[in-house]
Parts: sequence; C-alpha cells; structure tokens
Amino acid sequence: MYHGKPAWFELTTAPGQLAAAGTFYGKVLGWDLADAGMPGMTYHLASHGGDMVAGMMEATTQMPPGWLIHFDVDDVDAATALVTGRGGKVLHPPTDIPGTGRFAVVSDPQGAAFGLLQPTPMDPQPPAGSGAWNQRKEGHGNWTELMSTDPDAALDFYAKLLGWTLSQTMDMGDQGTYRIFAWNGTQIGGIMGLGHAPQSRWLPYFGVNGVAAAVDRVTGSGGTLIHGPQEVPGPAFVAALRDPQGADFALVGPLEVTA
Repeated sequence: MYHGKPAWFELTTAPGQLAAAGTFYGKVLGWDLADAGMPGMTYHLASHGGDMVAGMMEATTQMPPGWLIHFDVDDVDAATALVTGRGGKVLHPPTDIPGTGRFAVVSDPQGAAFGLLQPTPMDPQPPAGSGAWNQRKEGHGNWTELMSTDPDAALDFYAKLLGWTLSQTMDMGDQGTYRIFAWNGTQIGGIMGLGHAPQSRWLPYFGVNGVAAAVDRVTGSGGTLIHGPQEVPGPAFVAALRDPQGADFALVGPLEVTA
C-alpha cells in the first residue's frame, strides 16, 4: 500500500525472556502487550494509543536478541526476487500471514537483515500515519538507521528496491558521511559507515516525549545506555540503548518532557 514505508518492528528476544522483554518495553515506551493468539507459536503484540506498533517473540535458534525492521512493499515476491537479483539473500521465503498479509525476511548485499511486508488490501485504505510508523506520535517508530560496510552501495540498493531518495548528507567527522534518505519526500532514516557495529545492521528509533526520562527508565529497568543523549538537527535528542536481553534500539525526541 505504501511501498518503501517502515511498516513493522519485530523483537526476537532470548528464550524464556518474552514476558520480561514485554515488561521492559512497557515501562520504557508505554506499550501494552497482549498475546496474538497465533497457532503454533507465542507472539506478543505491542500497542500504543490504539495502534499496533511492534511484535515480540522468543528465539528458536542460537540467534542473538535483536530488532528487525519490516518495510512495506506492493509485491513481496517481486521484491524478494529483486533482492536476490542485486546480491542480497533470502533468510525466510515469502509466506502468508492469515489476516495480515505476506512477508519475507532478507538481507542486503552487505549482510544487514530486514523484512518485507505486503499488507492485505483494505477498503478503505488506512492512512499512512496509522500503524507502527508515525514520526508525530511517541511510542511509535520514528527513524531507521543502517550501519553498513558500504553505505553508498547500500543506498543504491534500497533506492532501487524501495524507491528511497537521498535527501541530505551530513559530515560526521571521523565517522564519515551520514546519508539521510527520504520516502515520498519525508526523511525517514540515515545510512552511515559501520562505526562500532560488529556487522552491517539496521537500528530502529522509537519516539519518546523526554529522552532523558526514558533513558532513566531504561537503566532503571536493567537496560544499558550505549551513547547519548546527543542533540541532532530537528532539533531533537537521540540515545542508543540495549535492553536487558541484549537487543539494541534507540530513542528520539525532546530531551525533557514537554506539555
């Protein structure tokens, strides 16, 4: 419906830690958690202000805890074919989710994993600001960031796959160039070099009203502050964090709580 828009955020947490992860993000982001009732697996849905904003499940393999960002596509099978045709890999083939749509999990040529989601058509079509992604609502997805071994190649890959355009570049000194990309003219994320990341990967940012207070909630609930809060253009403040199970995420918003 909205090809190229961030559509869903999914946490895979450590075995036996699903309830604890839900409690943590509930405290930090004000999410309400409920079991999705999916047959054959336990999958929890997080909501905020009436919108479904994220999903959570436990790892069934030795994969480390982490967040996966899914992007909206018009045709998940065609998008998956484009991924492999341009050097990416399929990690989970296109599969139907009854009542939701069709999804796949893939990785770009540099190895960063992400999801593709083709939602079930709806009439009327919901507005672009509904759902998990809304840069004007706290507790929702607000920014996406890719750390890559080859930022220029990555930007070209996603431009062809998802229709993103380069909106702005920023000199980050020793950290190189930060490439801000746009979807339908709206800035939705950035691409940078690998930095301190062990490998190419995506990082989700969630909006909060008061980054400083949210960081306190993170550290007070067993999470770790990795970097920040740091002021960025907007103006806004960002902080990079790690939950108690080891999944990295980031927060963005005003430094202090506003009315």
